[in-house]
Amino acid sequence: MKFRVETLPHYRIAYLRRFGTYGPENSEVMEDLKVWARERNLLSESTILLAIPQDNPETTLSEKCRFDACIVIADDYQIDGSIFEGETSEGKYLIYEVKHITEDIQEAYSKIFLFLQSNEYHIDNRPIIERFIGNMNSNSFCEICVPIK
Repeated sequence: MKFRVETLPHYRIAYLRRFGTYGPENSEVMEDLKVWARERNLLSESTILLAIPQDNPETTLSEKCRFDACIVIADDYQIDGSIFEGETSEGKYLIYEVKHITEDIQEAYSKIFLFLQSNEYHIDNRPIIERFIGNMNSNSFCEICVPIK
């Protein structure tokens, strides 16, 4: 599996949150976010979208699992009351580019944790992020960003 190490910057984000089992419903929340962003002319070739599952489904009840669909916004962008505002932390990540289809995502996640164990990387206590930059939004690719320390 091909990867690279990258330090992700602090991002200011606007986001929509969904509670429940992680699955196809997450893409509905991302589509709602894109509608919100399109209405405000925030989608472009440089747009960064983030999909952030906040909880481990092995240790959190499925109905309490949080999924955030996010868009990176400028520091001076004024948020209205129709969306949440937040931020991500700067940090080091292993980055894997994968086709954003269920089979490839599942395969990548199964390999990522084996890779971490067999190499000298340790996962950090930050959420894994699926990042979509520019044309990744339209060509079905994403980067799985695994926090490491």
